[in-house]
Amino acid sequence: MASPRLETYCCPNRDAATQLVMNFQPEVFCGVCIGSASISLTLTILQLLPKKGQSPRKMPKASSSSTILLLISICDILGGLGIIFRSSVWLGFPGFIANISVVNGTDVWPSTFCVGSAMWIQLLYSAGFWWLFCYAVDSYLVVRRSAGLSTIVLYHMMTWGLAVLLCVEGIALLYYPSISSCENGLEHAIPHYVTTYAPLLLVLVVNPILFRRTVSAVASLLKGRQGIYTENERRLGTEIQMRFFKIMLVFVICWSSNIINETLLFYLEMQPDINEMPLKNIRSAALITWIIMGVLNPMQGFLFTLAFYGWTGWKVDLKWRKREIPWESMSSSTAGENAYPSPVNYQSNIHDSKKISTTDSQQTDEAISMLSEGNTSSDERLTRSSPIYQGW
Repeated sequence: MASPRLETYCCPNRDAATQLVMNFQPEVFCGVCIGSASISLTLTILQLLPKKGQSPRKMPKASSSSTILLLISICDILGGLGIIFRSSVWLGFPGFIANISVVNGTDVWPSTFCVGSAMWIQLLYSAGFWWLFCYAVDSYLVVRRSAGLSTIVLYHMMTWGLAVLLCVEGIALLYYPSISSCENGLEHAIPHYVTTYAPLLLVLVVNPILFRRTVSAVASLLKGRQGIYTENERRLGTEIQMRFFKIMLVFVICWSSNIINETLLFYLEMQPDINEMPLKNIRSAALITWIIMGVLNPMQGFLFTLAFYGWTGWKVDLKWRKREIPWESMSSSTAGENAYPSPVNYQSNIHDSKKISTTDSQQTDEAISMLSEGNTSSDERLTRSSPIYQGW
């Protein structure tokens, strides 16, 4: 799981609230983290692999949205690997981890491992938050015809730059002037928690607004494409709206427990003695949400692939195809099959001699297809309702 408490635990003089959750059934907690991360990792990779029975189609280029969705999944996979590695070391070498609690100890490797593994997990999930924010921005810009593959470079700079900057800044403030003297006051901890939760809160607050505006813009585009708003176009708009809803639902499910847990732990930190009987229910709630975090945080990767692409099936095709990039070129051959996550290029089936001058309509269809990529039924309706298809 990803929590700033992981970095706080690396401080030998950690606060009582952090000590409470980190010492609560550590073997069970690490086992839960390993199990959840392993399941999510396996299913996420299964979702992204090409499937048998799907006909490859040559794609001229990938959309920025499809690239962002792939990068989000990669961040979740790498973050899950960090959770598995960290929890495995904690389970396999309890004596090694116990040296973290030794103040002024001579062995620096336990603290180095603690800080390094915690930073790896935090950085990858934080980058995933920024990529999810970029996806909302890109969806809105695509509909406004102001985005493209050229903007992916800016997204990379913003995502990795801000993720690294905030992570390093938070860690530096937490461990200043040294790891043995950190957590000597909230002036060390609060900036670290702020830099950790800033991208998470940004996604929770801003993404729904951007998604709502994107859905409104999609409705306007569909109405203006032919001057009418058919049942197929209404369904397409509804499915795009549902896709955005699923993305936010997964995000809220996986990370709301972190916010609740952190609020409870901060409240306990403000108390003179967290072991008092009146605080028993709050302690219990903090421990319960701590275990829930260990289950839900790593599962984000798999749940996101379901929200992005739907269930893509079990039959994996591992045959190598020359000059093909699986996540860009695989698509369903019929409307009833599960589609592999990829943008739909329905214009490639149209003979050059049959093309007509419908530039605005083409741009509109391309923008809508980017938002509905991976949804076979939506792409099929979009293809059949487009003026290009009808002209062919």
